[in-house]
Amino acid sequence: MESELYDIIEKTIDYAFEGKFMLNMYEYLKSEKASKILVEEFLESSSVKEINSIILDLEDYLEGGSDDVHKQLREGYGHLGKPDARKIKNYLKSLIEDAQKYKDEKRPRRKKKTNK
Repeated sequence: MESELYDIIEKTIDYAFEGKFMLNMYEYLKSEKASKILVEEFLESSSVKEINSIILDLEDYLEGGSDDVHKQLREGYGHLGKPDARKIKNYLKSLIEDAQKYKDEKRPRRKKKTNK
């Protein structure tokens, strides 16, 4: 499931930039009965770092400005328009927040002893 999760995340990021918000991370993790360890690893992964980087770029793009960084961001994200950039930013944030929520709710369970 680990490599599948990362493949899905990569596709989800691409789809988000096409205006398609297809993944509900919390429901996906729940349906797959993902382990807390897997979700912790995901939250510390380079994929999440990439998502956070995109979120920061989108926030800077939405903020605007006339320096070189903002000019570069306008070139990179200007095709989106600010309403779409805001939707994408909020969606990407929700992916991480949902994974964190799932991890926080996932408690270790003890196996019941059976009497023989």
